[in-house]
Amino acid sequence: MSVIRLGSGSPWEAVVGYSRVVVRGDTAWVSGTTSLVDGEVAHPGDPAAQTRQALANVEHALERAGFTLNDVVRTRIYVTDIARWEDVGRAHGEVFGDIRPATTMVQVAALIDSAMLVEIEADAVRAAGA
Repeated sequence: MSVIRLGSGSPWEAVVGYSRVVVRGDTAWVSGTTSLVDGEVAHPGDPAAQTRQALANVEHALERAGFTLNDVVRTRIYVTDIARWEDVGRAHGEVFGDIRPATTMVQVAALIDSAMLVEIEADAVRAAGA
């Protein structure tokens, strides 16, 4: 079974050596995804808006790989300020409230760009929501 690796054009992919999404069979793994749009961090200072943008970026990566948000079975949320967990959690719930993947939210000291407040990983299994 072959492995498909798709990039997003992020400036860090080539340096670090990773893909935005990796697919093998009916499973996809989306790397840590932030609110980066056209090389810039969208919504500085707003963790809820950054969460929404990061999830839109995750959705785009999944769609390119032939998956949907309904296929997501697990997310991992990294935040730089756990005191803002509810803002992030509610934004995650706007997208995944009916899908309800397994999830984890943890605070980290920092992300790769100091303007980034949220980073999200997602694992998907094709037709998991069926």
